[in-house]
Amino acid sequence: MPAKTVLITGGASGIGLAIGEYLGQQGHHIILSDLNEDTLINAAQTLKQKGIETSHLVLDVTNPSDIQRLQAQQESQPIDVLINNAGLQHVAPLEDFPADKWQLLINLMLVAPAMLTQALLPMMRANNYGRIINVGSIHSLVASPFKSAYVAAKHGLLGFSKVLALETGDCNVTINTLCPSYVETPMVKKQIASQAREHGISEQEVVDKIMLEPMPKKAFIGTDELAETANFLMQNTARNITGQTLVLDGGWTAR
Repeated sequence: MPAKTVLITGGASGIGLAIGEYLGQQGHHIILSDLNEDTLINAAQTLKQKGIETSHLVLDVTNPSDIQRLQAQQESQPIDVLINNAGLQHVAPLEDFPADKWQLLINLMLVAPAMLTQALLPMMRANNYGRIINVGSIHSLVASPFKSAYVAAKHGLLGFSKVLALETGDCNVTINTLCPSYVETPMVKKQIASQAREHGISEQEVVDKIMLEPMPKKAFIGTDELAETANFLMQNTARNITGQTLVLDGGWTAR
C-alpha cells in the first residue's frame, strides 16, 4: 500500500514505540507524540537510526490548545492514521482514589481520543482515507478491582468507536479498538508492585494469579501482535472492518 503518515500518541515507549517501529519498517512515516520531550527525542532518534522516516511532536492530548495546533498542521502534513495509545494507570480502591487522578485517566484515555479524532477527521474525509486505531485493553471487556477509572475509560472507548463507525460509514474511514490482555510494558511492570500492595500478595503472585491465570495460553501479549494487527487494519482489505473490538487475550474472554 502507499506510504501513510501515522500519528501515535504515547509513542515514546512501550506499545506505541513498538507499533511505530513496525509500521515504519513497512515504509510509513511515523510521528511519535508524547509529553516528555527528552524521551520523545531519544525514541525518534532510535527509529531514525533504523532507517525509519520519523518525526516527533510534544503533545499533551488532554490540552485543547495542543489539539488545535495539531489540527492546524494538517494543511502541510495530513495524518492518515491516528493510533490512540497514550495511557496511564492508577491502582486504588475507589474510597482512596484521588478525584483529580480519576478525572485525568478519563481525560487521557477517553476524552483525548475523541477530541483528536474530531480534529483529524475532516482531513481524512477530504482524502477519503483514514484509520483510527484505539489501543484498548482486556479491561475494555472485563473488570478488575482497584482500577475503576482505567476500566471506565477503556469500556468507553468501545462505545465511542461504535458511534463513530456509524458516522463514517459514508467514506473510507474506519475506527477499531485493539484489546490485549497484559502486555509486558513499563506501565504494566509498575502496576505489578501496586497490585501486590493492594492485594497483599507477592509480585510473582500478581503475575501468576491475576495477570496470567485467566488466560488459557498463560502468556503476556507481544507488542509484535499489536503492531501487525494495526498494520492489517490499515490495508484496503480491512476497509469494511469498523466499529470492531479486536481481542488479543489468549482465550481470556472465551470462558
